[in-house]
Amino acid sequence: MFSKNKIKFIKSLQIKKFRIENKKFLVEGAKSILELISSDYIISELYISEWFYKEHFLLISGRKIQAEIIKENDLISISTFSTNNAGVAVVEMKENKSITVEKDEYAIVLDDIKDPGNLGTIIRIADWYGISKIICSETTADFYNPKVIAASMGSFTRLEKYYCNLEIFLSDVKLPIYGADLLGKDVHHFPFSTGGYLIMGNESVGLSEGLEKFITEKISIPSYGSAESLNVAIATAIICDNLKRKIN
Repeated sequence: MFSKNKIKFIKSLQIKKFRIENKKFLVEGAKSILELISSDYIISELYISEWFYKEHFLLISGRKIQAEIIKENDLISISTFSTNNAGVAVVEMKENKSITVEKDEYAIVLDDIKDPGNLGTIIRIADWYGISKIICSETTADFYNPKVIAASMGSFTRLEKYYCNLEIFLSDVKLPIYGADLLGKDVHHFPFSTGGYLIMGNESVGLSEGLEKFITEKISIPSYGSAESLNVAIATAIICDNLKRKIN
């Protein structure tokens, strides 16, 4: 049985303040933990059910990870999930390091994306389309929020991320910068360069005014119906799909 202090510590990592203080975050559920084990993240603690250990013994032992087998009721007590019969990992955060984007690759820039679910889905979309770098404004949701990690379905393990002042970062950028905007050029006919940056703005208000001067060209997704707007994650997927079609 877990001690109260151990449960308190693990549950505290659901809160950003304590994640930053301890430089640790949580990964939960079978899919995400399997991706985690195969990644270069450092696992501090791993609590798993007996069935999960038996089913994935070779992978776990091959990585020489010390796993503690606990009852499923105890897993649920330390998890943010209402049901969790696989495991919970306490993982060390990676350093917030600047990202260099090469001339033949793309990075997604996220400007004040507030919703953790949207961020996690965008991470998954980026991974699907082979985009491995994300630059986030300081007001974008925390990459290590449990909802972000869950929504990414393990894709967080394959992406580099960097949180920064976007105006300072973009001032040194040499590659084209494309901004998603309702008044931009039709994405279906837009001639993307072979590399660059795609900026996606806030779910409600779009791109920040301070970023306008850095944008090479604005692009939009034309509407054929009556919906007022698209979810930012869906919009990211549509633009990434068009981008990849044009440059591949």
